[in-house]
Amino acid sequence: MCGVKPYVLRYWEQEFTQLKPMKRRGNRRYYQHHEVLLVRRIRELLYDQGFTISGARNRLTENGASQPQVDRYEEPAPEDAVEAAASAPEPSGLPLTPSQMRAELESISALLAG
Repeated sequence: MCGVKPYVLRYWEQEFTQLKPMKRRGNRRYYQHHEVLLVRRIRELLYDQGFTISGARNRLTENGASQPQVDRYEEPAPEDAVEAAASAPEPSGLPLTPSQMRAELESISALLAG
């Protein structure tokens, strides 16, 4: 995911309190959309802009990027999943092209497999 190794993600979970993926059976971590965006922002601050861990933590805090704690996702029953998908609101911003969406899904799939 986002070009970040799994052990680095585990370390970042300790350093950035905003990053709290849901854990399932076998301690597998599942990252929600807002957490994926946060990982991308942390990666940008550390790798591209040259911030230290504490500097990136401060930047995230001062920009208000610390996400409010949201209720954890409960997996719906299969028949409820279809209804939920049909009634889900459209995301804000520009729509993704099919190739962009595929690339996004492949990166998420690689994270989950990793």
